[in-house]
Amino acid sequence: MSQESVSNIFNDQETTPKITQNAQKVLERRYLRKDEHNKVCETAEDMFRRVARNIASADKIYDPLADVRAVEETFYGMMATLDFLPNSPTLMNAGRDLQQLSACFVLPVDDSMEDIFETVKNTALIHKSGGGTGFSFSRLRPKDSTVRSTRGASSGPVSFMQVFNSATEIIKQGGTRRGANMGILRVDHPDILSFITCKKDTDKLTNFNISVAVTDTFMKAVEEETTYSLVDPHTGRKTKELDARAVFKKIVAMAHRNGEPGVIFIDTINKSNTIPQVGRIESTNPCGEQPLLPYESCNLGSINLSNMVRQGRLDFEHLRRTVRDAVHFLDNVIDMNRYPLDKIESMTKSNRKIGLGVMGFADMLIKLGIPYDSEEASEIAEKIMKFISDESKEMSADLAEKRGSFPNFKGSAFDAPGGRKMRNATTTTIAPTGTISIIANCSSGIEPLFAVSFIRTVMDKDELPEVNPLFNQVMTQRGLMSQDLLLKISQKGTIRQFEEIPKDIRRLFVTSHDITPEWHVRLQAAFQKHTDNAVSKTVNFPTDASAEDVENAYLLAFKLGCKGITIYRDGSREDQVLSFSKDGASASPATDKDNQMSSAPRERPPVTYGRTERIVTGCGNLYVTINEDSRGMCEVFTQMGKAGGCADAQSEAISRLISLCLRSGVKVEQVVKHLRGIRCHSPSWENGGMITSCPDALGIVIERYLRWHDTGSKRDSFTAGAIERSSAMQLEVFGSCPDCGSVVEHEGGCMVCRVCGFSRCM
Repeated sequence: MSQESVSNIFNDQETTPKITQNAQKVLERRYLRKDEHNKVCETAEDMFRRVARNIASADKIYDPLADVRAVEETFYGMMATLDFLPNSPTLMNAGRDLQQLSACFVLPVDDSMEDIFETVKNTALIHKSGGGTGFSFSRLRPKDSTVRSTRGASSGPVSFMQVFNSATEIIKQGGTRRGANMGILRVDHPDILSFITCKKDTDKLTNFNISVAVTDTFMKAVEEETTYSLVDPHTGRKTKELDARAVFKKIVAMAHRNGEPGVIFIDTINKSNTIPQVGRIESTNPCGEQPLLPYESCNLGSINLSNMVRQGRLDFEHLRRTVRDAVHFLDNVIDMNRYPLDKIESMTKSNRKIGLGVMGFADMLIKLGIPYDSEEASEIAEKIMKFISDESKEMSADLAEKRGSFPNFKGSAFDAPGGRKMRNATTTTIAPTGTISIIANCSSGIEPLFAVSFIRTVMDKDELPEVNPLFNQVMTQRGLMSQDLLLKISQKGTIRQFEEIPKDIRRLFVTSHDITPEWHVRLQAAFQKHTDNAVSKTVNFPTDASAEDVENAYLLAFKLGCKGITIYRDGSREDQVLSFSKDGASASPATDKDNQMSSAPRERPPVTYGRTERIVTGCGNLYVTINEDSRGMCEVFTQMGKAGGCADAQSEAISRLISLCLRSGVKVEQVVKHLRGIRCHSPSWENGGMITSCPDALGIVIERYLRWHDTGSKRDSFTAGAIERSSAMQLEVFGSCPDCGSVVEHEGGCMVCRVCGFSRCM
């Protein structure tokens, strides 16, 4: 599609953006102020006004005569028009009692029991305030090292990660944001092999994303097919040598299996560290886009590039004004923030890092008539980010003239003869924008479209097709849109195979799975060239992608100067749980000769085999028996520990219906999906996990059975502690949102639901 034709379609479309119905639901659920009865008591406009007034008031710190009202109007205007939005904690908390405005933090993990548990405590305080945390565990001595004070043996980094994970699981962040962690280990740490495989079972470390900190030395050894040294961080001594290519292939194999570990190129990150005199960067925030020193915090916001298109062209003057106002806004956030720890406040204010990024990039390309996977898209990405970077530095320098440079300026990369002062040690970051892009009604971050159309399940369980508004506009303009076509598209998500849609439209509206991994990496690299910090981006692979395909993406990301890479192979999370039948194939519905689902359940054989498990519910002990026949799971029986009563009768009724479903060909994962999360007035706790009802308990036991079966071992016992029960299980098994059941997107190491705003780390 030519730029001219798209310009004609999108001309005169610059009406004031409005909050969509979906955005309103997300705001009401997670952002807007509620009264003592948990009723929403502010509008989106009220929220923007609250935030603008609070953040603008920081100007008084530097100029008692400042026209704060004018600044407030500027800040309000760019949020209300959805040109710019700060990160979620700022929208949620600015002008409210909590006043914690940062999304993420990095904490040090030093090599002593006292330091480790001090960090666990600090992590709890941060998660309580709504933040996420990143850690490098590279300072910890390896497993089985001697601990001099006790003459015992160290349990190693992976073991201590489990402590952090459990602490995170316990802390619920006020019902709006779940705890999230990044765990990083250097590739030259002696425990690197166990770290690489620590999330082989996706029910482990469910509150962590993990990444290997890869060095230039290691990558050179990979290229030259030589060995490299492992070094004990406690003694500084070399412990052994490993084949670099074998380790690299192990990283690749695990990423191919389930998306983790990711990789950060730690030397590349430190080459662009603007304050090396303060320290070396060891870790990032949970999504990887913000490398930080210990005790630093993220302070992020994103410009909606879709709104920067006017009359079919990029309006660089509007973009320039928005960049300058956003830098002013984010610098003020640093002063208005209420930090969870004094050390974090001190470090953050000493360096004053901000991270201005973008969202709506895919929408912008569509409005300009540029396919995402094209040289032109790569060129415009680099051009736009250079413009944003340059303008943000100019504004930071202007602020420094009025307010002073950041305290750690001396010795920084900016401290050169003839150079200007700088207010902020960094100014740009490309963050994932899962929920704020829903509010802005634009595509997320720099990601391509996830789907052209998809099915939304509404409250009464009706399924309604939703369509990308730009696609709808183009198709309607050409007289090609029909309800029948929309339904067909919503079943596929992509329009690539629909020949009835003109070729130029199919070329323009590409989705994340239409684009080759190479183009995902190339677009990430284009933005990284002019981004101070890092770029959050998920490189999507089709289900049938090989490990070699993943390896090539990792090598390309390193070659092109990316600071890290996160990949996701479609279906890779689900494969590990759903493959449980005896022949190694996924369980499939019982079908007739025409491959249609049978209308009657299969007969129960005379003999079945299985196991019984006890689980604690709010109604008492529930004993659940699961049996199989030659075709898989076929029946469920229940018995309450205390006989009789409604709970016993209802559990029996549910188990009979489950059995009917199983023998009628309904997929077991669908059965579990509809059981998990059902709540009653009397929940219970077992080994640190909540069981919300008897149906939820049944779902939990079936999940355990699937996991037990998938291991291929008939163990005598399978305790509740064997699986960490959380919403992650539903996400990993089904790829669906545990809150609303919609499909989740994979973005920068996170799973995001664009229907209700749910998000969490993978």
